[in-house]
Amino acid sequence: MPNCPMCEKPVYFAEKKTSLGRDWHRGCLRCNRCNKVLNSGQHAEHEGKPYCNMPCYSALFGPKGFGHGGTESHCY
Repeated sequence: MPNCPMCEKPVYFAEKKTSLGRDWHRGCLRCNRCNKVLNSGQHAEHEGKPYCNMPCYSALFGPKGFGHGGTESHCY
């Protein structure tokens, strides 16, 4: 039986969510920044940790600068 990556307790079949190639408890699959409960396949990951697609992942790892894309976003 696999252990949850967050709490390291056994994950039983009836309570598991599979994401990032591992099995999680439903309440343990949370954003690493804002702690929001996530759904399988509806989030991003960075270095094996789950993040909300918006705004957490974008704010931490997205493009930097004014406008977040387009001609005005370049940092000089």
